Amino acid sequence: MQQTIGTRSISEAAHELGLTAHTLRYYEREGLMLAPVDRVSSDRRYTDADIAWLGFLRKLRSTAMPIATVRRYVELARAGEHTSAERLELLREHRETVLARLAELDDALGAIDLKITLYSERLSA
Repeated sequence: MQQTIGTRSISEAAHELGLTAHTLRYYEREGLMLAPVDRVSSDRRYTDADIAWLGFLRKLRSTAMPIATVRRYVELARAGEHTSAERLELLREHRETVLARLAELDDALGAIDLKITLYSERLSA
């Protein structure tokens, strides 16, 4: 099959994004794409804009944003510029959640570092 310039197959897109084709199909099925993915015959074709959007979705998911919240963000984005304030608030709220999680992880890392120091001192004595 001939590739349309500037597009990628699902396997190419998955590889580029570090995701699986299954995940890309899941995002599409769950309505998390801003626009429908183009299809040539039975093959999905992901544009640069699709890849950029999926990269952003990947970042949201890597911060443990729930699918329901991602879906809400997508719905707002699709609705247009008049939802910018709502999207901003949603992202600010999620940022606070991420910062709290980072603080928890930093505390846990401190406990691990302390144990590493104690074991290192014990073994070097």
